[in-house]
Parts: sequence; structure tokens; C-alpha cells
Amino acid sequence: MARTSTAAGAATERPIRRRPKNRKAQIANVAAEAFSERGYHAVGVDEIAATIGISGPALYRHYPNKYALLVHAATTTADALQAAADGALDGMAEREPGDRLDHLISALVANTIENRKVAGLYRWEGRYLEAEDRTRIRDVFVHVTRCVADPLRELRPELTSVDATTLGASTLSVMGSISAHRTTLATRRLDALLKSACESILRATLPPAVPTEGRNTGTGAVRGLAVTSKRELLINEAVKIFDRHGYHDSSIEEIGAAAGINASSVYRHFPSKADLLAAVFYRASDRLAVATSAALSTATGPEDALRKLAESYLELSFGNPEVLSVYFAEIGNLPKNERTNLRNVQRLHVEEWVHLVTTVRTELSAPEARFLVHAALGLVLDIGRLVHFDTREESRARLHTLMTAVLLGG
Repeated sequence: MARTSTAAGAATERPIRRRPKNRKAQIANVAAEAFSERGYHAVGVDEIAATIGISGPALYRHYPNKYALLVHAATTTADALQAAADGALDGMAEREPGDRLDHLISALVANTIENRKVAGLYRWEGRYLEAEDRTRIRDVFVHVTRCVADPLRELRPELTSVDATTLGASTLSVMGSISAHRTTLATRRLDALLKSACESILRATLPPAVPTEGRNTGTGAVRGLAVTSKRELLINEAVKIFDRHGYHDSSIEEIGAAAGINASSVYRHFPSKADLLAAVFYRASDRLAVATSAALSTATGPEDALRKLAESYLELSFGNPEVLSVYFAEIGNLPKNERTNLRNVQRLHVEEWVHLVTTVRTELSAPEARFLVHAALGLVLDIGRLVHFDTREESRARLHTLMTAVLLGG
């Protein structure tokens, strides 16, 4: 204890402030949550330091720059997932494949729930990692996917390697989907719900895979429609560039050049880059509303409606995959009022699905159904990326099977 003197001359003791031994881990946790919540570019080092109660220079004693924080946060999250997988399988080599698989899924689900706030960090912010760091983390997910696929093939020898890998990656997608929304559920119930959804995926029988040769991918434009107005042309080019470079590394000049319009003319249509980003999202929401209405109008019942909604969502997403990626990665860069408006629109769309799920599966509560809907929608992005958004009907049919397995159970 250090001594100080009072006005009366009496000596008092004050505690000496010591740096916590886990300060580096504290910084990494705060950074990971902030990056996951608002995006890498929107978070400053001083803000992270202030949250912990230290100065910026004090933070730099642990990390040389913000990028080092991102790398540490992303790799720590990925390493925790791998450790959970390896730990679950340790000493299980002689056990039956079904037992190994159950034990593994339980461990991965528990790890994802525990790390829910940061579980989606690589999913959304991985584009800002340099190639070497991105590859290292991708290798972790390949390893964990293989951990699921190997006992699954023993359990289901009829599966091809591609099918087992697809089902393994889909289980990780279902787990990771909880990082994309804020629906709450008691931990025990969420654990059981995710395990059940993963089991439905692992039991699914996929339509035959199609050869990778001749793969068709989404164009980024609305198929069947010619883009004629300058405003629509700008929206169409902006989403491609936002997807390719990220919102913060894209410029109005670059977007205008891609559309054949100079920068000053772009501002006649959109006062700012944020307005252009919002326009991308609103246009996507309009198209989704039209597709949803068309699907529901021809449905013969709640289950058929869910199947048709999944089919229309797949067709729209695979035809315009950049919109899907940009929405999940960049919505945090919108002004608060626009972000709130668009999330309300998304919430209304999700509730259409939730109503149908709870009608078909009366044992589920609305929050439980909401988790499943988000899991099904998340599959479109994650497995869509895995198959490079191949627009062939056979490729979409495989993903449709996965979505309905999650929504309807299996």
C-alpha cells in the first residue's frame, strides 16, 4: 500500500493500482465484440481503450495497431472453435461414430453459444484480413468441418465426400447463425434447439451434386430486366463494388466510373455514399417483398408456403449474391435511422416465416422459430459461398433441402 497524508497530517493508505494479468485478453474481447457489433472500420482504438479504462498508448503496449487487434480477435475465436472440436474428439477414437458425432456437436454448440457475441466476426469482417491471416482462419473451419464430416461418413456410408462436407459445413452455419441476430432464448433451450436443427441437417438426404464444370453464377443485375436509368445503374454497380472492396474502401468516383458517370453526376442522384448504400438495401427489400408475395399467393398451405418462400429466396439470392453479402456485412455502416428502418423491414419479413413455422410446428414458440428462420436464411449465404452461388436448379435444390430440413425438422 502507498501512504498519503491528510490535512491533519495523519497518514492514510491508498491501494496501488496494478495492471490485470489478463489485460491483453480483456482488450481482445472488447475489440472482438465491438468489431462484431459495428464493423472493423467503425470502431476506433481509443474507443476500445476507453471501454477498458486505459489510454490509447497503454493499449499499444499490447497491440501495435488496430489490424493486430482484428487478427487476434478473429484467430482467437476460430482457435476456440477448433479447440472445442479437438477436445470433444480426444479419446473418442474407439467409440461408435454416432457417439463421436453427438459429442462433437454438443461441444461445438456449447462453444458457439458461449461466444455468441463474437462468433460471426470472421464471417463479416474477414474481408479486411490479409491473405495469409484469412487463409489460416479458413483452414480452421476446413478442419472443423472435416471433424464433423468424417464420423458422419462412417455413420452414413452412402454419402459422397461432397455431401458429407456440405452437411458438415451446414451444421457450422446453423450454429453460427445465432451471431447474426439478437433473439433471446434460455441457454438450455437454445442448446437443445441448435442440436435438434443440426441433427435435422445431418439426417438430410441431398439431391445429387452437379459437376463444377459449367457452373453458372449470379450476375449482380436483376435477371430478365435491362438496367436503363442512371439511378438503377449506379445501384447495380455500387453493390458489386461494395461487395468486392467493402464499403469503407469503395469510393463514389469508382462507382461512378463503373457506371460511366462522373462523380459530380453521381451526387445528383445520391447525396452521399451512405445514401447509395441505403438505396441498395431498399431496392433489395422491394424485390424480396415482391418475391415473397408471389410465393405466398400460390401456396396451398403453411408447409407449402414455407417451401415456396425458401425457393423464391434462393432464386433471388443466387441471382444477386452480392446484395446478400453486402447486406449482412455492411448494414452497420448506415446512419442509425436508416439502419433501424431496414432492420424493421427485415424483421417483418422474418415474421412471415416465423408465423408459418409455428403454424406447421406447433411445439415451437415464436422465439424458437425465429432462431430456425435465421439459421435457414444464413445457410443461403454460407453454403451459397461454398458452391460459388451456382444458379443451376440442381445446386439450388440441394440448398432448398437444407433450408427445409432446418425449418420443418427431419
